[in-house]
Amino acid sequence: MSLSASSGLSAISRRLSPWTVLILAVALVVALPVLAILAHIVMPTGGVWQHLASTVLPRYLSNTLFLVVTVGIGTMVIGTGTAWLVVMCRFPGKRLFEWALLLPLAVPTYVIAYAYTDFLQVAGPFQSWLRELFGWSYGDYYFPDIRSLGGAATLITLVLYPYVYLLARAAFLEQSVCVLDVGRTLGRGPWRLFASVAVPLARPALVGGVSLVLMETLNEFGAVQFFGVDTFTTGIYRTWFGLGEQVAAAQLAACLLAFVIALVLLERWSRGKRRYFHTTNRYQQLPEYALHGWRAAGAFMACALPVLIGFLIPSGILGQLAIQQGDNLLGTRFLGFAGNSLLLSAVAAVIAVGLAMILSYGARIDDRPLTRLATRIAAMGYAIPGSVVAVGILIPFAWLDNTVNSWLHEHHGVIVGLIFSGSAFILIYAYVVRFLAVSFNAVEASLGKVTPSMDAAARTLGQTAGGTLRRVHTPIMRGSLFAAGILVFVDVMKELPATIILRPFNFDTLAVRAHSLASDERLAEASTASLAIVAVGIIPVILLSIAMRRSRPGSGNS
Repeated sequence: MSLSASSGLSAISRRLSPWTVLILAVALVVALPVLAILAHIVMPTGGVWQHLASTVLPRYLSNTLFLVVTVGIGTMVIGTGTAWLVVMCRFPGKRLFEWALLLPLAVPTYVIAYAYTDFLQVAGPFQSWLRELFGWSYGDYYFPDIRSLGGAATLITLVLYPYVYLLARAAFLEQSVCVLDVGRTLGRGPWRLFASVAVPLARPALVGGVSLVLMETLNEFGAVQFFGVDTFTTGIYRTWFGLGEQVAAAQLAACLLAFVIALVLLERWSRGKRRYFHTTNRYQQLPEYALHGWRAAGAFMACALPVLIGFLIPSGILGQLAIQQGDNLLGTRFLGFAGNSLLLSAVAAVIAVGLAMILSYGARIDDRPLTRLATRIAAMGYAIPGSVVAVGILIPFAWLDNTVNSWLHEHHGVIVGLIFSGSAFILIYAYVVRFLAVSFNAVEASLGKVTPSMDAAARTLGQTAGGTLRRVHTPIMRGSLFAAGILVFVDVMKELPATIILRPFNFDTLAVRAHSLASDERLAEASTASLAIVAVGIIPVILLSIAMRRSRPGSGNS
């Protein structure tokens, strides 16, 4: 019997290549936080869960649902509408808006929340201007409260709509002229063509963009916490640190994870077995509808307002606050905050891109169901909110630290402290788990454009699989690898919920610094760190706009 088991293991080991083993190991590392969360579902909470369910859980559920529905609809309308205008219509400012509509992507939601709170509060410049203009006094007029559920939904929508715009514009750019010609011969005008032809063909891209938006909405922490809006993310943080209830926080994280799984399954179910293909290779210059008069003015305003409200106004507010007052630690400890952010972002980006190359190339040379499943698991981190990742990581590593310290104290009389859960290692681990999918998608798409004949040629010249990846594919994919690294870098710079939960003592980043000052209502001082994060976020926006302009076949570099 033992001989049979031994031979079975040997057969399995022979069937698994080193690349498959690497992929399985990466998948296990990424899945560890989820497994830790799921292991706590059935653990007793001593009545804490019942207390949460009878008091705050309904509010967490209703607020989270409201945000998901409102932000999903808002980003769909803004992103799809503006994408169609800049691709298919000709009006003043079109070339400018092609890339400017991506700019709000550089502004984290908590940063725009800080900016508009200072701008729109009772003592802020906007209401002060209104009172001076109309001669009003306090109480003479109604002004909506920005620090509310509706205010949070509005600001999150203005920051996240570029996800939908990005994919919708790419889908519209790739559509065939023949399909549009057929629609016109059937008597459809521009708007009916948009609704009945372009949108159905772009449906997978639109659903993908909205799915990204909904994942980010579920992950949102900084803005909703600052506005005092109770959601699952803020509830996890409050239960862990406020009540000190690890098991209850893990169970709340499991509920949020169920939200995410439900969204993914709903998207797959709604798609069904429908597929969308182009049946022609005619990629000519897309026809543009020339807009004049009020139509041109309307198109200009439709594209200008999201950029103005989502980027220009908050950036201007932050710039003015930074110049007038700013962070009083600028030049001293502020450099340490910036250094911590840059170091963590750079290390996480390098690791994420390296792992993405292993996953992509491993799946390329070993395309078995087990490998494909492991690759999908390893790339699922982006769908998991940062607070869930943080709780799922902190549970096993805190246990590991306690176990190591107990053993050392018992056998050697020493305590070494929190080796894992109290160091920057745990932060980098969380970032890689969370954003590995960002680099994987970019690397996989780039690797897919490399013809398999190059692999065969390299192998006939005596190169191993690793040598082929290093000497053949990496030089070809250099641009995509750099872009993937930049995207992860900026995402880590902006990340807040996991950083707040996992950061070591006396280890602050720009995001934590901005959140800490804003939480103390020191918005003017928070402007410096917030503006620095926005400045770094502009880099991938420029790269994306350049890549999209060159994306349509036959368009050249124009």
